[in-house]
Amino acid sequence: MTAPVRFPRFFVTSPAPCPYLPGRSERKVFTELKGPHADTLNDALGRIGFRRSQTVAYRPSCLDCSACVSVRVVADAFMPSDSQKRAVKRNAGLVVTVCRPWSTSEQFDLLRRYLSVRHPEGGMTAMDEVDYADMVEHTPVTSYLVEYREASADGVTPGRLVGACLTDRQCDGLSMIYSFYDPHLPDRQGLGNYIILDHIQRAQELGLAYVYLGYWVEGSAPMQYKVRYRPMEKLGRNGWERLSAEDQDRLIAAAARNPRQRTKDGTLAGDGPGKDGMAPIHSAR
Repeated sequence: MTAPVRFPRFFVTSPAPCPYLPGRSERKVFTELKGPHADTLNDALGRIGFRRSQTVAYRPSCLDCSACVSVRVVADAFMPSDSQKRAVKRNAGLVVTVCRPWSTSEQFDLLRRYLSVRHPEGGMTAMDEVDYADMVEHTPVTSYLVEYREASADGVTPGRLVGACLTDRQCDGLSMIYSFYDPHLPDRQGLGNYIILDHIQRAQELGLAYVYLGYWVEGSAPMQYKVRYRPMEKLGRNGWERLSAEDQDRLIAAAARNPRQRTKDGTLAGDGPGKDGMAPIHSAR
């Protein structure tokens, strides 16, 4: 006789400033992932809009706002745009390796370069190497780190690391927990897009239906890249619904009209203080 699965206990955080929309506050509901059923619980929570951060699964639970919308790409029906095809072609020579979730100094140095340009005011800029190791290694579920490297001259020694993504393998898809890449490579434009496209291809090869991209927030400039992957589903009151071609056209056009502008120091204006995927969990109340 098997022991019954205990229903998880959920907690709610205290309000904190919203990292995506100025002037608003956020709350999260969260629970701990642990024990032999952590993968099963993570799968179930992922299907209703939760995200994982180390040993915690969380989702927004704001009192007066529902702007954060869970989105996922339908992998087996994915149709790349011309620009996405160019991103694949431009980065096709990269050596991609699926690694166990183990942190390295090389990864951490790459993360620091990424944050300094893409999220210079974010809370993650205060992370040290121990914090990064916690982010990668403290996982109770099936996770791995995908590394993207340039080919080496001898084809034997590892080439330069230019991108990485912490990824969860779920029963119906791949959940991209956090990705980062070298922002100082003009000959590799679209590297962030390429990492997502590579995950879509991986999901297809594994027979998985979806690639989970986390939360999309209309009106938050750093989040608008997510609407460019078709077809896309969003989680609403009635469950997951596929965006119509017309709605996605409208959202893509809106994102194109309001691109993020680079400031004089090379950073991207409009980047909020946080990036979806590894948001901190504040103390419960």
